[in-house]
Amino acid sequence: MNEDFTFAIKTVRFDEHYRPADGTRITTNFANLARGENRQDNLRKALQMMDARFNALAHLDNPKGDRYSLELDIVSVDMALGDGGRGDAFPLIEILKTSIVDRDTNDRIDGIAGNNFSSYVRDYDFSVLLSDHNKDRQEFGVPANFGDLHGKLFQCFLGSTAYKENFGKPPVICLSISTNKTYHRAEHQHPVLGVEYLQDEPSLTDQYFSKMGLRVRYFMPPDSVAPLAFYFVGDLLSDYTDLELIGTVSTMEAFQKIYRPEIYNANSAAAKCYQPKLKHEDYSLTQIVYDREERSQLAVKQGKFAEEHFIKPYQPILERWAASYTL
Repeated sequence: MNEDFTFAIKTVRFDEHYRPADGTRITTNFANLARGENRQDNLRKALQMMDARFNALAHLDNPKGDRYSLELDIVSVDMALGDGGRGDAFPLIEILKTSIVDRDTNDRIDGIAGNNFSSYVRDYDFSVLLSDHNKDRQEFGVPANFGDLHGKLFQCFLGSTAYKENFGKPPVICLSISTNKTYHRAEHQHPVLGVEYLQDEPSLTDQYFSKMGLRVRYFMPPDSVAPLAFYFVGDLLSDYTDLELIGTVSTMEAFQKIYRPEIYNANSAAAKCYQPKLKHEDYSLTQIVYDREERSQLAVKQGKFAEEHFIKPYQPILERWAASYTL
């Protein structure tokens, strides 16, 4: 039934003039910054943070710290299903694609696709299905086959002609680490990704992303204060160049400093044994307005949107497809 699913890719530049399009998940990091009276100032400052961090990490042959600038494109993926793929399209996922501009050589270098990751089906799984499953339960539990459909849809997209025609390498998704787990510093250190941290057991997010075919490693980049979680296919350290990895680090670290300053803009770095806490009080705020409370509220609304417009209407098709789809 793979031929029943078709993917369409649209891109829009993420810059200081960006305005979220209809259908964009408004809880995404980039959409949250692009609303309200401070929208343009928010966007400009966030992009400046990314460029400054990129040049700090890419310091070779860069004496003035201004050789590189980042360009970001928001990649929206719509999926049509049923009737040979000619049915109504549903906004499946959104990711970010980085490009690096070398001002010295005037080259424009492809960066990594992925970075940020947003998904209506993921909202449904975590904010509707998981919440309903644990209602009135004394102990937290996870529904059977949790994340199976989402994982297969994501891997179907990665194997599609649409992905292969638009991107040369598999994606790397970079997220905050879990506040429910403890991380231990390892001896390994990468020149760009920094010090590696290890985790005793996978978080629920780690398990969810594993069903998307993604492994995870945790690194605290140079001059950072907390590890980031990197989800990837293949070999994170050898499949990507230093500049590609710097693009991901500088982009996603900036978003995390804005969104989770208690962890990523803390005034002291993570210790050898580290458990992140959102109630940590010794941190600095950026000058960028971010509505975190609204974000959590909207995740439920967006999950219910997915349930109403995708999960329930196409449930028989999705169940048959998921049962027959082999990874």
